[in-house]
Amino acid sequence: MTLILGLDPSLTCTGWGIIRVEGSRLIHIANGQIATPAKAPMAKRLALLQRGVAQAIADHAPDRAAAEEVFANKNAQSTLKLAQARGAVLAACGMADLSVNEHAARLVKKAVVGTGAAEKTQVQAMLKILLPGVEIAGADAADALAVAIADAHLSRG
Repeated sequence: MTLILGLDPSLTCTGWGIIRVEGSRLIHIANGQIATPAKAPMAKRLALLQRGVAQAIADHAPDRAAAEEVFANKNAQSTLKLAQARGAVLAACGMADLSVNEHAARLVKKAVVGTGAAEKTQVQAMLKILLPGVEIAGADAADALAVAIADAHLSRG
């Protein structure tokens, strides 16, 4: 049995989701979103993300974490903000001695839906099939659960 924390870092709203892997079975444990106020100072927003992820780790004690690999936006400012948010989220994992696997977004979609070109709606529909009865906190939490599921599939082989 393994608990995996999936993470979808973003400065505006970081999603997280935890699944339990028992053989080939995937079981939803929890999911949520950590939103930060747009007008708050950057240091405050990053602290909120770090604290939120640390709380999820403290509450559920996952065995490892997984996140999407960073991608570059056309807008350098957006890329920088994503990198800073990602740093805060990964720091929370590091402080808890959690290893973090990183997966490309296309690989996550392919592992969950079967195609790397899947739309968000397809990913969310597949989550409901793979995790029956799951209530998802929002789009960012859905993305985080998809990362956790992909990590479970990709780490098997």
